[in-house]
Formats: sequence, C-alpha cells, structure tokens
Amino acid sequence: MSWKTAYRSFYYANAEEPADIRLDPATTALLVIDVQNTYLAPKDSPEETARWQPFYDRMRQTVIPNIAKLIAECRQRGVEVIFARIACLKSDGRDRSLSQKKPGFNYLLLPKDLAEGQIVEELAPQADDITILKTTDSALTGTNLRLLLHNMGIKDVICVGIFTDQCVSSSVRSLADESFGVVVVDDCCAAATMELHRHELEIINMIYCHVVQLDEVIGFFG
Repeated sequence: MSWKTAYRSFYYANAEEPADIRLDPATTALLVIDVQNTYLAPKDSPEETARWQPFYDRMRQTVIPNIAKLIAECRQRGVEVIFARIACLKSDGRDRSLSQKKPGFNYLLLPKDLAEGQIVEELAPQADDITILKTTDSALTGTNLRLLLHNMGIKDVICVGIFTDQCVSSSVRSLADESFGVVVVDDCCAAATMELHRHELEIINMIYCHVVQLDEVIGFFG
C-alpha cells in the first residue's frame, strides 16, 4: 500500500490522495528523536523486561538500522541531521517540565552528561550535527530548535525515533503548528506496542504530517 492511502483515520477515510512529495535537501532536516540508551536498557525485573521485549526487538532489528540508513542517505544528499534527546540541565532535574516530573513511565531524571541519556552508539551524532537537549516531549517546546530551523532556511522536517505516541507525536504537532512540512517514517519509529504505534500514526497522518516508509521517503529527494 502506498503512503497516499495508508494510515487513514475516520477523518480522512474518503479524502483525495495527497500530491506527490518533493524534498529539497537544502531546505530539509532529519530530526532523530530520543533514541537514547536508557530506553534500550533492561527493566527492573525479568517480567517487565519480557513485557518490553517486542519493543526491544523492533528497535534493534528495524528502527535503529533503518534510522542509520536514513542518516547516511541524508548526509550524502546534504540534508541537515538534527538529534533531540531528553536531558535536564540541573542534576536534581528541577528544570524539567511537569510531564517529566510526574510519577510513572514518563518520569525521567536524565542529567545532560549521564551515559544513559546519550544517543545510542549506532546513531551517534557527528561533530557538526546539532543536538537539542529538551525537558519537554516536543522538540520545539522550550528549546531553540524553531529558531535554528528558521535560521537555516528549513521548510520540511523528516521525523523519526521514539516514542511514536509521545515525543514523536508531540514534536510533529508542534512542527505542523509552525507551518513546517512534516514527514514521519513509519519503519523508523516505535511505540511501546505496535498497537499504540499504528494508532498514533493514524491520528497524526494527513493532518499534522504524512506517514511514509523508509524506501518511499528516500525517493522524495528525486
């Protein structure tokens, strides 16, 4: 199935197919969201680790290798590669947003220099890459990413990373509100479960972004 007809929600079930996407490398950025060591680490108990095993498998077998391929393709074409990672500036995390202070899964205390908070080794940023540190789900909210994108003349942003239904979705919505063209690469993203992943892609597709596959997005550069 083509990206033009996949992931249709109720709102867009009968909508016309969108126009072809053309991405100019000079005005396009790749945004890699939160692919950090902490999310690939075993959980506190064998039972909880087993519960997350499908996510770990998708990350290791599909998402991380595919993002690495996309990064290489973007570098070859001169597309700006930008990383966003959750990281607080204070060791006690009091600079975090409320969503990252609340108890539960989304609670994160990741001081900026902590090893667990770094981008996974397979995708490690290069010397000239921009890395955004964020204490919010959206990569735009509370950071200077919006200004940087405008300064570099970026018009379109390709979003990949985790979690589809949390930081990826929040970033996509913020980018759309700022009138950037947004593409989300399905097989370069993951949520805790495939059900959550697919459901969120249906929600954001056609209104906040276009959801595509890796082989499709590469073809948009022409």
